[in-house]
Amino acid sequence: MKGLELIKKAFQLQEVERVPWVPFVGVHGGFLTGVDAETYLKSADEVVKGVSNAIEEYDPDGVPVVFDLQVEAEILGCELQWAPHNPPAVVSHPLANGTSISDLKIPDRTTGRIPVILEATEKLRAQYPDLALYGLITGPFTLALHLLGTDVFMKLFEAPDEVNEVMELCTQVGIKMSEYLIDSGCDIIAVVDPMTSQIDPMSFETFVTPFVTRVFDYVREREKLSSFFVCGHAQQNIEAMCNCKPDNVSIDENIPLDFVKDVALKKGISFGGNLKLTVVLLMGDENDVREHAIECLDQGGKKGFILAPGCDLPMETPPVNLKAVTELVKDSYQQDVVRAMDKKESTLEVFNMKDYGQADKVVVDVITLDSESCAPCQYMVEAVKKVTPQFEGVVEWREHAIKKMEAVTFMSSLMVKNIPTICIDGKIAFVSQIPPKAELIAAIQKRINEKLKLKIKQKKSEILLLCEENDECKGIKENIRRAITELGKDVDVKVISDKAQMANFGVAQGPAVVTVKYKVKSEATEPSLDVIKEWIKEL
Repeated sequence: MKGLELIKKAFQLQEVERVPWVPFVGVHGGFLTGVDAETYLKSADEVVKGVSNAIEEYDPDGVPVVFDLQVEAEILGCELQWAPHNPPAVVSHPLANGTSISDLKIPDRTTGRIPVILEATEKLRAQYPDLALYGLITGPFTLALHLLGTDVFMKLFEAPDEVNEVMELCTQVGIKMSEYLIDSGCDIIAVVDPMTSQIDPMSFETFVTPFVTRVFDYVREREKLSSFFVCGHAQQNIEAMCNCKPDNVSIDENIPLDFVKDVALKKGISFGGNLKLTVVLLMGDENDVREHAIECLDQGGKKGFILAPGCDLPMETPPVNLKAVTELVKDSYQQDVVRAMDKKESTLEVFNMKDYGQADKVVVDVITLDSESCAPCQYMVEAVKKVTPQFEGVVEWREHAIKKMEAVTFMSSLMVKNIPTICIDGKIAFVSQIPPKAELIAAIQKRINEKLKLKIKQKKSEILLLCEENDECKGIKENIRRAITELGKDVDVKVISDKAQMANFGVAQGPAVVTVKYKVKSEATEPSLDVIKEWIKEL
């Protein structure tokens, strides 16, 4: 059965002979032809060459033409920062910088990079008439965030009418983009709205559902198929996504595939995902890929399931890994072999984090897929970057993009399960949620206060004055008091006159002075025997 026919059957929840395979080839197409991301995304010829190479190499049933969530934002006035290995990132937000919404116009098919995408779509349609072509548009909420910046999260509560006005514009843009892509030959319109993972179901139903549903209605009127893409920890919104009536929902590794399957099939909607992008497809070997792919195939089943990566492929994903998926999908005998094999033991080591967060500065770690290529990750990093200057010299922040194995190890060591996540001094603070500025500041300040309190405890000292008679210690006592006053130190002074207690300090005759410095070794935890032994050795 041909790819387009197979995908249509899966979208219609009919049993299929095999699960359809759709690698989300974005700038990975440029990797296959040897050009950087900017060159690739600005040239219809390069896109056609890259996607054609991917089709010949990976024999997919469907493929996106272009995977770039900044096309519409750039046309509407957002500045972009280009990178060699990722799609561009939005670095300015016109509606937050004085531009009026009335100044923004619905793009026509000749503006920005739209002609590049449409030309590539027409050429690929002519070359591959039996393949399902996905046309991707930026979801209304993600586009609204590009235009407004992270202020949109506060405006949901403080200025809902303003948010609705922006969402109306973004919906009209989405419908127009769908029209252009369908006219050029796309079979499936994928609404990619990753920032919806950052809001709760009630906000989703209020500010997303009424708008995005209109896009899916339009696609249905045109007798084409639709998919709702989301990434991040969006599990709480899967049912709300299905209620928007797309033909398909597609998710990443943050969400369990079996959970999505249950919800989607009950709603009469197909589902797709969720091959792991980094630890398997990018950094794993062919055996890792086969083992993980068979898990997805067995969980997804042959009704309504599309096997796909969780998002667009990292640019330098090894082609051999993607070919391994193709071979597995299309060879039932190989599937049985992989099922029968012993599962590979995890060799991932973890760091010893028991002392993490003990430095003088508060450390804010942001664990991301990559802030250059993942919109939720980008905006979470931006949120941290905005507040840390307020704690100059006290707080430092770091990004750990899990496209590198060291960051994967760090993520596992902190027991982080979802991305993006903010940790403060090694403790998970915000999971797949971009915190409002005030909440993030409060969380950091709380940790600063805890450290200050701990430091005060550690510096608490005591002077013991040992003497049998009070008169014997009078002069020393006065000098100690004066020294404490002149030095501005917080030191307690205790007089011990009991001979037995003095003997405990090895003192037979007064006056004698013993200094004691207390140091907190643990708090709110039960130290092990070995640790306590080390403390005692220091005494």
